[in-house]
Amino acid sequence: MKKILSIFLISIVSQFVALNLFAGSDGVLEINSKTKGQSGEVKDCFETVNRGIFAFNQGLDKVFFKPIAKGYRYLPKPIRSGTSNALSNLSNVVTIPNNILQGQIKEAGINTLRFSINTTLGIAGIFDVASYYGLNKLDKEDYGQTFGTWGVKEGCYFVLPIIGPTTVRDSLGSIINFSGGDAWYNVTISNNTEYFQNSDYYYSRLTAGVDFRAKNLEAFSSLEQNSLDLYASVRSLYLQDRKRKILNLDVTTETMNDDDWEEIDTQ
Repeated sequence: MKKILSIFLISIVSQFVALNLFAGSDGVLEINSKTKGQSGEVKDCFETVNRGIFAFNQGLDKVFFKPIAKGYRYLPKPIRSGTSNALSNLSNVVTIPNNILQGQIKEAGINTLRFSINTTLGIAGIFDVASYYGLNKLDKEDYGQTFGTWGVKEGCYFVLPIIGPTTVRDSLGSIINFSGGDAWYNVTISNNTEYFQNSDYYYSRLTAGVDFRAKNLEAFSSLEQNSLDLYASVRSLYLQDRKRKILNLDVTTETMNDDDWEEIDTQ
């Protein structure tokens, strides 16, 4: 029963982890008017159904995630910063293999050094010690992006209950995480180890969703208030930014600073 509940929780948090796909390298939602136009040739094959599911997800956010995210902001800044650093460090176990698959050898080396230093000297990534040595944080990579660099087309855009926006290509990429492509999933779920439990994976994913939502309370509110059609804005933002990340384009966007909780709090 506990495992079923854990799976349900990870499904809920995936809605915001999916939104993290169009966040910056620091995990903060990027909103720019240039990304709100037409999303290109990607087909919204099930738009009527998608809009209904999108409305359901928005309702779930209002009654579940948004209140929790607001409460999370009352935690002391060092706790929130340490949590963000640890989660960012953990994401390297997926980024590094995708760096290699995309031929980004230099980036793979930097991320490997960052992961090694922060996991040890940084105490499981709580402190970003690697940045002090000039190894700055790089963009996250995932298997959906890797497929894109290999020329795989997006397929239809669709919205999943709870999980949120995705495409056929990105969904296939996500499946790889649960098929041996995510080292953290492997050591906590796939393999029985004496050091980790299944719940460790689910709790880390749940915390990632709450942390991301808390950092982007203002960004989501701004998007809702300034969009004539919120569904279309989210769809365009998701597709355009996925394309930007696949092409590794350095596009200037307006964001909050994810690394600095103090700056977010004083805005």
